[in-house]
Amino acid sequence: MTLLLSAITLHESPEPLGKWWLGLVFFGLFLVAELTVLHFEVRRHTVILTLADIPFLLGLCFLPPITLILVRLAVVALAQWRRKAAPVKAAFNITLMGASTACANLVVLQGGPLKADDPRSWGVLVAAVLTTILVSAAGVVGVITLVQGRFAPQELAATVVPAAVVMLFNTTIGLAVLVILQQGAAAYLLLAVLLVFFALAYRGYAGSMNQHRTLTEIYDLTAAISDTPHDGTLPDVLLGRVRRLLGAEYATLWMPAQGRHPEVLLSSRPDDKGLLDVAGSPESLRKQAVETGQTVAVSKKLGDDNLRAQLRDFGAKDAIVVPLRASSAVIGTLEVAGRLGDNLSFGQADVRLLEAVAAHAAAAVENNRLVDRLRFDAYHDALTALPNRRRISQALEEAVRVRAPGEVVAVLMFDVDGLRDVNDSLGHAAGDQLLAEVATRLRTLSPPAALVGRVGGDEFVVTLRLPNAAAALELAADLRRRLQDRMTFGSLTLDVDAAVGVSLHPEHGSDPATLIQRADVATHAAKSLAGGVQLFDLALESRSVRRLGLAGDLRRALDNGELEVYFQPKVTLRDRRLVGVECLARWEHPTHGAVQPEDFVAVAEHTGQLSRLTEVVLREGLRRARQWVDAGRPLSVAVNLSPRTLVDPAFPDRVDALLQEYGVSPDRLTLEITEDGVVDGVDRLLPTLRRLYDLGVHLSVDDFGTGYSSLSYLRRLPVHEVKVDRSFVQGMATDPGDLAIVRAVVDISRHFGLSVVAEGVESELTLELLEEIGCDIGQGFLFSRPLPYERLEAWLGAQTDAEPTPLGEVRRLRAVG
Repeated sequence: MTLLLSAITLHESPEPLGKWWLGLVFFGLFLVAELTVLHFEVRRHTVILTLADIPFLLGLCFLPPITLILVRLAVVALAQWRRKAAPVKAAFNITLMGASTACANLVVLQGGPLKADDPRSWGVLVAAVLTTILVSAAGVVGVITLVQGRFAPQELAATVVPAAVVMLFNTTIGLAVLVILQQGAAAYLLLAVLLVFFALAYRGYAGSMNQHRTLTEIYDLTAAISDTPHDGTLPDVLLGRVRRLLGAEYATLWMPAQGRHPEVLLSSRPDDKGLLDVAGSPESLRKQAVETGQTVAVSKKLGDDNLRAQLRDFGAKDAIVVPLRASSAVIGTLEVAGRLGDNLSFGQADVRLLEAVAAHAAAAVENNRLVDRLRFDAYHDALTALPNRRRISQALEEAVRVRAPGEVVAVLMFDVDGLRDVNDSLGHAAGDQLLAEVATRLRTLSPPAALVGRVGGDEFVVTLRLPNAAAALELAADLRRRLQDRMTFGSLTLDVDAAVGVSLHPEHGSDPATLIQRADVATHAAKSLAGGVQLFDLALESRSVRRLGLAGDLRRALDNGELEVYFQPKVTLRDRRLVGVECLARWEHPTHGAVQPEDFVAVAEHTGQLSRLTEVVLREGLRRARQWVDAGRPLSVAVNLSPRTLVDPAFPDRVDALLQEYGVSPDRLTLEITEDGVVDGVDRLLPTLRRLYDLGVHLSVDDFGTGYSSLSYLRRLPVHEVKVDRSFVQGMATDPGDLAIVRAVVDISRHFGLSVVAEGVESELTLELLEEIGCDIGQGFLFSRPLPYERLEAWLGAQTDAEPTPLGEVRRLRAVG
């Protein structure tokens, strides 16, 4: 087409070639115009001006058509070679330039001879230049439509309209220059001066605008980063803006793995809506930037041959990698790669710009990480990294909201046994290690769909969807059994057990707080079961609620003296002498009836009334002991103590004061402490026990055999007596194992010089066995049930005979049964 149009022009033009020296002059003008691109800022919009239309308009006036075509083709070919354009693209641009120039020549030929001072000629020149714009636009639109599909009208208008505006601006200047050139040599000098001043002014303007544009873009970027919520969208905002700011094909954020944070590699590209996990430069550049803490820049003008070779092998042409600094540490890199434009590459100004952006981005990224870390810490346990109670509650709230038919949402609560023993004997570091191991096992053993969390000191929760309650109990039992595998810490091996409580939605509750609370209630009940697993039942909660409701009633009962003390006789097995009584608190509630001692003692412990309850029993026991001494038949009294009472350093002083108040000898008072209570914190209780021992009070280890004490504990405790638990005594007549345990306790106690009391003596056979193995004292229903004072006095008269001794009257049982 270009050749055809050129042939027509050659035929129509009277002088198609002309003078070659003039063609060389215009070659230079076209070359300068081609290399000169002017940028102007108009209302925050950048307008790009190319000056090629000015020499083209002058060429239409002064150069023959064929010469003009040849000059333009030569300049375009040189420009395409300099830009290293692809052969196909270069051929298309050269051909399109020839066709558009030939069309413009035809317009001028049809318009007739041109005159510089003729407005009609000006119109012809404007039409000719406009023709080149339209022909070029048509060619470009045609190729794009052929390659990429239909060209949208909006895109066509966005391409043609600005080009037409620039063309009108250039033709106006070109016509002005044409008029000036008609004025002679002096006009040439004036035009040269104007060009020099224009070049200097534009240079200053361009520098100022570049600086202003850079500051504006950095400000906009910083504002956009600051306004980004902490919801994980920061990389999208940051990378998209950085890529557009530096005109890059890739903008990449890379943060190596650090602590619990995994590696992050995200990139933005022009044609992709989301972020990609690929980069536009080799990994070695990023690692170098992190290791050295210095920017790595590679392009035609930046970097060394080694870096350029790495880029070339990777398939990239240029890249800038800037380290992201948080305080003095490098936390990652921000990079751009592949400057858009065949003849463009990154320069030193781009390096400075990206470094300025990275300084702001680093703070934003670190703040984002900090928020993520705070959010993680708010919803996870610091020791085990498991979800905490708050996160478990959120997950349960979501689970119960979308429960599917035919399934339940199960909450399995694990209470680890023996943690306090580990802390006391091995230190809290070992206890933490134990909890971390339990967490790891639960997380590993639980089904993939389960959420495992830690909701308390030694309490863990597993929540998931299951078909029914049976499946939940089966899973709980299986997890508990597999948790019991031995745990090894260095040279130490521990056996760990746990109680498991289970609650279900919707059967046991519809909100997280209720489900967790009821699982906790079931867990406490599971501790007393052989299987160690308990499904929640309303009866369990009713007892807990009942205990809570008893708190105020217990306070009033203590204030009004409504608690009564019962006495159970203690008898020597060798000669059936009554040596003392155990004082036992009883409470007849006006509404609930008889309240079990374990219930109101637990209420007293949790409401701070334990010391008052203990003092009530002590006072009543010492008052009756004083009366028996005054009656000439002294009896010892025994009172049960809670381990919490022994933690109080002032308790020995109160006991001493009560002994003096009632005038009772200290050896007439026995204080009983449960085995578990003594062993579970023996070092804390020893000072109080020793002070009581020094007062002369007798000390007894109650329920011996049910705990986990050892001979070393028994040797260290300043006690006088050991009470064998009733569960062994009641079974010794039928179970050889129980008999062996009682025999061993008696032998051990005799070895340490301690007397032995057997609780729960209920049969003649048991009594005979106890006598045979050498037990000292017995108490139980075979002798008497616990009795109030008046009935105890009647029992003494009916069941015992008085025997005078130098120390007073001694009561001996007449018969047993």
